[in-house]
Amino acid sequence: MLADDGHVVALIAEARSRGVEVVISALTIIEAVHTHTNKSRLDWVLSGLRVVPVGDEEARAASKLLMNAGLHGHEYAIDAALAEAALRQHRTVVMLTSGIDDMVKLCGNRLRLVGI
Repeated sequence: MLADDGHVVALIAEARSRGVEVVISALTIIEAVHTHTNKSRLDWVLSGLRVVPVGDEEARAASKLLMNAGLHGHEYAIDAALAEAALRQHRTVVMLTSGIDDMVKLCGNRLRLVGI
């Protein structure tokens, strides 16, 4: 998605031009890659983003989100890590997601969700 979806790349470029920081979870990189990924384009997109790590503390916080939402990590692990990263930010957060319903379960109304 990240490297090949022109709409997402355009939204990232617009955010950059407005001076808005774009933050992603390190897991988003893994989720975005597939056999047709253009590595140069992916590297260019990532160069303008802040990639936040997923360590033990973040994993535990994401697990808590899953438990509170009644979701299973096997299916929702990456969503939970993304939600945790978004909720950890100190500024107003707008999350672009193809899984609005899942993110509402994980985040409630604590951030603004935009469907892509």
